[in-house]
Amino acid sequence: MELETIAALQAEVVSVHQAYRTGLTAAEVEADVRARRWRRVGHQCLVLHTGPLVQEAREWLAVLDAGPRACLDGASSLIRAGLKNYDVDRIRVSVPRGVPVRSMEGVDVRQTRRLRLDDLSDDRLPRTRTPVAAVRAGLWARTDRQAGLLVSMAVQQRLTSPAELAVEMMRVRRDRRRMLLNELVVEIGGGAESLGEIDVARECRSRGLPEPTRQSARKGPNGRWFLDVEWKRYGVVVEVDGIQHAWAQHVVGDALRQNELAIAGALVLRLPLSGLRWAPDEFYAQVESALRSRGWSRRWPSGTS
Repeated sequence: MELETIAALQAEVVSVHQAYRTGLTAAEVEADVRARRWRRVGHQCLVLHTGPLVQEAREWLAVLDAGPRACLDGASSLIRAGLKNYDVDRIRVSVPRGVPVRSMEGVDVRQTRRLRLDDLSDDRLPRTRTPVAAVRAGLWARTDRQAGLLVSMAVQQRLTSPAELAVEMMRVRRDRRRMLLNELVVEIGGGAESLGEIDVARECRSRGLPEPTRQSARKGPNGRWFLDVEWKRYGVVVEVDGIQHAWAQHVVGDALRQNELAIAGALVLRLPLSGLRWAPDEFYAQVESALRSRGWSRRWPSGTS
């Protein structure tokens, strides 16, 4: 294959070894570099132009420069798969344990024991499959909040599914975020709302707030539905939202139900399950403010709803 053909498939980036395999000599490569038709980047790559680098070119550079067994991984692989509205400071590249690591500006090359051949996607640019990348992005995130954001965004943007994530999580034997991500996958799959309601009731007791009623029934124009958490005496309702409530097929129904409650005079708060984990004080402060605005006082018995 001609070098220009290879470069066209790789955003105009090639390794020096690829150039040599097409029959070019070291002298010929250097002549093109000296003539400023091409330029060297990193340890072993060539860019066959002198203009700015697009994102795909930077990704190819990161992988080719790290060696033949390297691949995009974690959040960088998710971005390559189509993740929107998320940026990384450095492109994450994984290499198998024992492979020498070369440093390169803007690239984070790490050895990992988790890398296997069946982890790779069929993308032309070597990268991990999207479910694998999503789980690893969560495991490697700087904070728990960032971990939850990455995993949930991958599902919300339909790059992967809760079932695929669950399969990949079964491979994670030891990690400090293993339990957190397992719970998150259950939440995304829609199996944790009832647990969230229980947590709200328990947390209200521990914070000295009145204990709410769970799953109280209401009748609307479209049939019967149930409120997650309600203080009927004060006209305050908390809807506990799993991540799937942000998906398009749930938005309309949720909005109609909330509007019906508002028309009837209820004050409705929304509490995402992730909020219970990452910002509980802020959310429960809002719950307390809502109850106080409707007449509750700590002087009253705390067990009354």
